[in-house]
Amino acid sequence: MRLLHVHAHPDDESSKGAASTARYVAEGVEVLVATCTGGERGSILNPKMDRPEVLANISEIRRKEMDAAREILGIRQEWLGWVDSGYPEGDPLPPLPDGCFAALKVEDAAAPLVKLIREFRPQVVTTYDENGGYPHPDHVMCHQITVAAFEAAGDADAYPELGEPWQPLKLYYHHTFHRERMKALHDAMVARGLKSPYEDRLKDWKPDPENERRITTRVECAQYFETRDKALLAHATQIDPDGAWFDVPLAVHQAAWPTEDYELARSLVESELPETDLFAGLR
Repeated sequence: MRLLHVHAHPDDESSKGAASTARYVAEGVEVLVATCTGGERGSILNPKMDRPEVLANISEIRRKEMDAAREILGIRQEWLGWVDSGYPEGDPLPPLPDGCFAALKVEDAAAPLVKLIREFRPQVVTTYDENGGYPHPDHVMCHQITVAAFEAAGDADAYPELGEPWQPLKLYYHHTFHRERMKALHDAMVARGLKSPYEDRLKDWKPDPENERRITTRVECAQYFETRDKALLAHATQIDPDGAWFDVPLAVHQAAWPTEDYELARSLVESELPETDLFAGLR
């Protein structure tokens, strides 16, 4: 069994689906992460790392962080080679930088991913939904090229110069930061007399049953949350060990929400919904 995760930046593989990744590695699944960009324009989100010498070498440092996270998760990882687009802010939004990932044509940006799929030959591919999980232009583009590559990789007439066709059988979208999960973690914290980090966010976050119904697959992986956290911490420029990522104690998280959640977006095999395994219908 082979599983391919397609992510926009180094650190996304550790913040989305990392515990289920660790579970599948432990079960003998080959896992490959394709990282679209080098995270060159990412902000330094850990105050302890916000130093001039770090900023001056951010590309090299983020690659080393990715190396460390890869070792912790026990995965392979490949860079697709595109340049981070940054997160545009303002009204109106500024134009994207010339040559950045999100400014490319989808068919061009998808080409190295098609090649990688044909070489690695995964049965299962994951990425973000059409909103990118959140509206970072690289996340939206990551979704677009993954959908395009999923369809093109098995088509002998598409990208014929990029190797023998291979058709993945299932495509999933991550649903990591949904309201149902946040509410369960919030309630668990309150029940234990602890301060919830989600109180303010939940005040303005209205229930969205339609979005919650998109989740088809919940992978039990609580025993691998500690591995996920170690991989996250390897991305020291992005993750503050004293920050909000770790406000919910590990044991509380394991008890309140022991799964990582996905949406089955495309499937060429039959499986019964809801699922508990990304490889349902394939084993």
